[in-house]
Amino acid sequence: MVKLYEGGAYLLHGTEVIADAPDALAAVKSKTGIETTKEAAAKETMAYGILSAHNTSGNMQQLQIKFDKLTSHDITFVGIIQTARASGLEKFPIPYVLTNCHNSLCAVGGTINEDDHMFGLTCAKKYGGVYVPPHQAVIHQFAREMLAGGGKMILGSDSHTRYGALGTMAMGEGGPELVKQLLNKTYDIKMPGVVGIYLDGEPVKGVGPQDVALAIIGATFGNGYVNNKVMEFVGPGVGKLSADFRIGIDVMTTETTCLSSIWRTDDKIKEFYDIHGRSDDFKELNPGAVAYYDGLVYVNLSEIKPMIAMPFHPSNVYTIEDVNANLADVLHDVEQRALVSLDGAVNYSLQDKIVNGKLYVDQGIIAGCAGGGFENICAAADIIRGKYIGSDEFTFSVYPASTPIYMELVKNGAVADLMEAGTIVKTAFCGPCFGAGDTPANNAFSIRHSTRNFPNREGSKLQSGQIASVALMDARSIAATAANKGFLTPATDFDIEYKNPTYHFDSRIYANRVFDSHGVADPSVEIKFGPNIKDWPAMSALPENLILKVVSEIHDPVTTTDELIPSGETSSYRSNPLGLAEFALSRKDPAYVGRAKEVQKAQKAIEAGTCPLDVLDELKPVMAAIQKSYPEVGKGNIGVGSTIFAVKPGDGSAREQAASCQKVLGGWANIANEYATKRYRSNLINWGMLPFITEEEHTKLSFRNGDYLFVPDIRKAVEDKVSTIKAYVVGDDLKEIDLKLGDLTDAEREIILKGCLINYYRG
Repeated sequence: MVKLYEGGAYLLHGTEVIADAPDALAAVKSKTGIETTKEAAAKETMAYGILSAHNTSGNMQQLQIKFDKLTSHDITFVGIIQTARASGLEKFPIPYVLTNCHNSLCAVGGTINEDDHMFGLTCAKKYGGVYVPPHQAVIHQFAREMLAGGGKMILGSDSHTRYGALGTMAMGEGGPELVKQLLNKTYDIKMPGVVGIYLDGEPVKGVGPQDVALAIIGATFGNGYVNNKVMEFVGPGVGKLSADFRIGIDVMTTETTCLSSIWRTDDKIKEFYDIHGRSDDFKELNPGAVAYYDGLVYVNLSEIKPMIAMPFHPSNVYTIEDVNANLADVLHDVEQRALVSLDGAVNYSLQDKIVNGKLYVDQGIIAGCAGGGFENICAAADIIRGKYIGSDEFTFSVYPASTPIYMELVKNGAVADLMEAGTIVKTAFCGPCFGAGDTPANNAFSIRHSTRNFPNREGSKLQSGQIASVALMDARSIAATAANKGFLTPATDFDIEYKNPTYHFDSRIYANRVFDSHGVADPSVEIKFGPNIKDWPAMSALPENLILKVVSEIHDPVTTTDELIPSGETSSYRSNPLGLAEFALSRKDPAYVGRAKEVQKAQKAIEAGTCPLDVLDELKPVMAAIQKSYPEVGKGNIGVGSTIFAVKPGDGSAREQAASCQKVLGGWANIANEYATKRYRSNLINWGMLPFITEEEHTKLSFRNGDYLFVPDIRKAVEDKVSTIKAYVVGDDLKEIDLKLGDLTDAEREIILKGCLINYYRG
């Protein structure tokens, strides 16, 4: 089904694979007549060509990328624009689209949501952007329909910014990276590895894009095979897939922790652009005659079966067939994994979902950038047509990804078929994906064609004793389950004919409702600020010496950004940095905020010119121990803050708040064995936080929660590019430990020294 090559591989004429070996280049020449090198063949990937065209550094090993377009939604655009304004923004230099798809149905917070929408509209007018009103489209569907272009690059402040199927290299990053683009700066990274995703065969009837995506995620996430690399989709199987099918696989590549994606394009992608009235934006893309990949994933589409990602991660994959055949064992395995994810905070069991030997599901949802596509919903309507979901606990909701899709589904009768069966069809909204809509009942089990199923991501509150579960599936099998009144069923069990209707895009919908400045700024426009919209608090530069208190210690194999700062209703406070920070780690470590704020008192005293020991008694013996060995450390050369330890933090969302909330609570650093994604580490850096690495095993750390660490001469170490930082665990004496900072660009070092990106640009 899915095979990972142990090393690199050469792709010949887009079809034949030769594994890298001592005689590989000789085999390449024998088959093609082309004499090449590994280095030359690596330049023949589609990814290399696009990155080269957007690189401004002149050095393809140290990229400085300028993107063609930017996009953000209403959880992130307020903070981004506020940061850019504080850094000197005068005009959006490239097209910047502001969508309103994340809190548009969430009533929490009074006027907060609509206040933020009006902030976005007035900023689009003032700075020359594009504003997509609530319910019109989810961020990524609008980008596919209106922004993507062959050979282009788009940067978004949402982690699922992926338009590779349309020939666009897109990346999801934290807000500060978009700020840099708004200020005419660059996205600085090393040349990423490129992994070929070789698609062969053709999916059987009933298998959908989510099934293929989950199979790939299951094979690549745990071993980091494509971590921070570009996934390049090639092979004869690509041509067997429709544009919608490719898009559905592509958007889920984020869950592998890859950096970006790109696909070969053909007449089916040209047809997509033609349908949307943008034929000129199509560009045929193919790798060169001989292309070298740093790794290769072989996927036999013909062998993919309907899949399910059980709680609590998209990589926890099984075939639905295996789940049904081994139900008690699989559910027991999920429950055992939950002991780690939930820290025993609640009693968690799925055994009561077994009804007469079958798995009963409480809720089915097809939604958002992954599930809400035209073909997915048409297929679901075909399956459920003439059937009924029943009148028991099971509910079924469908969210088309854009109003143009919704209108076409109304016109072709799919909406009527769904509603007649008992389905509720709603507007374009991302809520079910991040806990702001359709939160299940306590202990309920939900199956969703959406992007993630992290703990509590569906909206339950662990700190209130609540827990619900989400499993990811394809729209087709969700519809089959709905047709079977809530009993888990793969779509391949239904022998039906799919109608596969033609899609017609009505451009008038956006023309009538979307504000498009066409790049013309109007400085006379006054920005509308709701009372919840607050400026970023002042942030200090990195001190000469640093005292850190460990205020949270997390030993889960991976810590998601949803655990660092929960999504859902808390996101209503996204435009109030201090208000949102009150929710940091609230589901994972409810005591974190109080601990961090207590330590922050010392730093605030330093900034006010008073003695930190007067406001934090526990600091007195710490300073006494430090001054035994470092008598010069004290007034004028010390900073005090907090840090957390996590084994592998930062999987999931690109939301910068995972870092900024720690920062505004006095956080100076994270300590980890590794960082799950490049984007989370970048968020830490852009908020002036030190991304420390420890090589100590997480079960044998020299420090623990509540300990103080002393990092002498940290400012000089950052300035001098010291690779290993000497630090101390403070007890009666000082116990030395080593911390590493990893690779940092000169600009990143300067950001850390200045205290944050805002200070960097102000300087």
